[in-house]
Amino acid sequence: MAENTDVVVIGGGYAGVMAANRLTQRDDVTVTLINPRPAFVERIRLHQLVGGSDDAVVDYREVLAEGVGLVVDTVSRIDAAERSVTLASGGTVGYDYLVYAAGSGSADPSVPGAAEFAHPLATFEEAGRLRPVLDAVPATAAVTVVGAGPTGIETASELAESGRAVTLVCGGGLGPYLHPRGRRSVAKRLAKLGVTVLDGPGALVKAVTRDAVQLRDGRELPSKVTIWTAGFGVPDLAVRSGLSTDALGRLLTDETLTSVDDVRIVAAGDSAAPSDLPLRMSCQAAMPLGARAADTVLSRIAGEQPSTLNQVFAGQCISLGRRAGIFQFAHRYDVALWFHIDGRPGAKLKEFVCKGIVKHLADEAGKPGSYSLHRVSGGAKRQQLLQAERGEAPATAERAA
Repeated sequence: MAENTDVVVIGGGYAGVMAANRLTQRDDVTVTLINPRPAFVERIRLHQLVGGSDDAVVDYREVLAEGVGLVVDTVSRIDAAERSVTLASGGTVGYDYLVYAAGSGSADPSVPGAAEFAHPLATFEEAGRLRPVLDAVPATAAVTVVGAGPTGIETASELAESGRAVTLVCGGGLGPYLHPRGRRSVAKRLAKLGVTVLDGPGALVKAVTRDAVQLRDGRELPSKVTIWTAGFGVPDLAVRSGLSTDALGRLLTDETLTSVDDVRIVAAGDSAAPSDLPLRMSCQAAMPLGARAADTVLSRIAGEQPSTLNQVFAGQCISLGRRAGIFQFAHRYDVALWFHIDGRPGAKLKEFVCKGIVKHLADEAGKPGSYSLHRVSGGAKRQQLLQAERGEAPATAERAA
């Protein structure tokens, strides 16, 4: 009789659920998913939770394979030598392989007063705390959103559409990822919603107080509620466990997503740093990374050589309230193209993507291994970047293609 293999997955987000579902392809693999929450959080809908248009949660029964054991707890430490994890509740869980999909959260702001007076918005709990704060102030009260990436833009749009007086402080440029054409489209929509957009070098936050936001150029913005969306951080679990990480704390791996310290540990999602060249923190990267991590584990169980990372990006989609949005198309190596879809079609496309993500997870739960990881030439750019990092001679055009 074949020997059973125990696999523990840390983190029940997009990467962790995809990995856990995919691992159930083998009957001789027991999969345990450890997550601090009893329900799956649609993190890409947290701005809707704050705005009141969605609850941003899905029952795990809808997206998690029946064969996956769910442990609602937090991992406080990984003991690689003993192949076990310690839970916050005090218990331990052993493993033969570990998938590290701990995700990301809000970065600790270094701006004076931000930690005390600004409200972060990177986790379900943070969104849940922010919602009643907004409900407690008049609709006319000044709301300041700091950070003009997708989370900041979506939050500002959602609140402005509901009648809030919103100022978006970019701390630089609006939508840094966007192509200039896409950026102009977003700026036009924000203006139509009544959002005041402050960008440029002077629009850096110098300090946050209870009722104001102070900018580098001397301006002081009245702010009854300040929302902080500038930057993300990762849990320090890998660092506390003595594993090798990058400067941010993401687990260092090779191109098969295997830890540089331990062949029994693989990483996926926002908390992974393959070859110290991490992908953009996003749901778009997390699900394929989760599938790739699972495939690496399954290959090792089968005694086969795992495939290397070959991630391809489609672009970035941003909702601009419930009636508009933008899908910014990109090169496969994640650089924005001139082409985008905006307005109401952009909103419909964004909603289609959001629903499609849950469907992908549910499909993988019902038929593990069905999620497709295409091997395409989009990985050539990554190989060039890796060669540059290692100081190697560039590949010939024929090899790179």
